[in-house]
Amino acid sequence: MRENYRVNREIRSREVRLINQNNEQLGVVPVTEAMRLAEEAELDLVEVAPEAKPPVCKIVDYKKVIYEQKRRLRDSRKKAKTIEIKEVKMRPSIDKHDYDTKINHAREFLQAGHKVKVTFTYKSRERLYQDRAMKLLQRVLTDLEDVAVQEAVNRMGATLTGCLLSFKREAAAPSRST
Repeated sequence: MRENYRVNREIRSREVRLINQNNEQLGVVPVTEAMRLAEEAELDLVEVAPEAKPPVCKIVDYKKVIYEQKRRLRDSRKKAKTIEIKEVKMRPSIDKHDYDTKINHAREFLQAGHKVKVTFTYKSRERLYQDRAMKLLQRVLTDLEDVAVQEAVNRMGATLTGCLLSFKREAAAPSRST
């Protein structure tokens, strides 16, 4: 939305299509007549469509228009949800309890609506055993299959292996009873 409306004496056109405070169209009138009607109503004459022929003007409280516009912008920003990518890092030689903790964190991130990137890092000789990491990655996928779907393909590199998971929508349907 625009913030710089032409108001009252800033309107350059000689004739305008006028809409009154009750949203009734009064037709094409001279700008001086429109200004007089706005002053009688103790409101402002605001040019809402300057590109139209003739420009469309509305009799409203200008401060209220700006307030409503800012409120709508603020509300739309609140509704816009930002999705973060959370990363869970593991090594192929991870212990059982550490693995369970990492899986629980990943599950919480997914249920909060975030995407989760599962990454396996290798140190020195661990690079020789990348098949262990792939098996562990398959285990992660099966452990999280109730809440996640694999979004990106497994990536294998010299120092890391990983995949990207996102929240499974149909998992949100059953509600928890407490």
